[in-house]
Amino acid sequence: MAVAGISIALGLSVLLPVAAFPCGAPSRDNTTASKLLGKWVYVAGAAQFPQHLLELLLIDHGHLHVEPGADGQELLLTQHVAAGDQCLTNNHTYLEITTGNGTLVKHAKTQQTVGMLMNLSSEDLLLIQYQLQRERMYLGLYLYARNLSVSTTDREEFEHQAKCLGLSQEQIIYAPWKTELCQAKEIEKGNTPHMEPMAAVTASPPPGAPRPGSVGN
Repeated sequence: MAVAGISIALGLSVLLPVAAFPCGAPSRDNTTASKLLGKWVYVAGAAQFPQHLLELLLIDHGHLHVEPGADGQELLLTQHVAAGDQCLTNNHTYLEITTGNGTLVKHAKTQQTVGMLMNLSSEDLLLIQYQLQRERMYLGLYLYARNLSVSTTDREEFEHQAKCLGLSQEQIIYAPWKTELCQAKEIEKGNTPHMEPMAAVTASPPPGAPRPGSVGN
């Protein structure tokens, strides 16, 4: 089943040097850690790799929690994503804030770099770019926000970044937020299956809250 394959979205990625990212500068400054802490809502993903694109279509909603680690240069990630009829959980990745290479997404066990945060105009947005080497290079992006009020300008900036990388409009998938499968109560009890590292992680909105893409400028 395709749900089982969602775990590979970033686990198979290989990060290239900063110079290989032509469409935006890596996120890097000495206040990055404090800006990233807390809850992030998954808004959209974009992928060239066919299996990743199919996996994005399965994601309904979810969220990402960023917490401080023991080391001030590392931030712990806990991710929940609703895919199919399951709410999946992953806590196998972390953020590493480096002086020379920006903020990297790494696998907790292998320390392999699987993504990089990129700059956007708003501090209420978080963008992860990854590159996957197979028979050729495949590119992808994942967009998160602080809340569900994602403006038209925010969406346009994300889509511009995706198109700069060679991604088409058809390869950009916004989370529909049609269910509330990943409920806070269920998550707190730890009653969710675990998944392997991935970037496309998202958050369930409170009842009655607007969905990403439903709010204008």
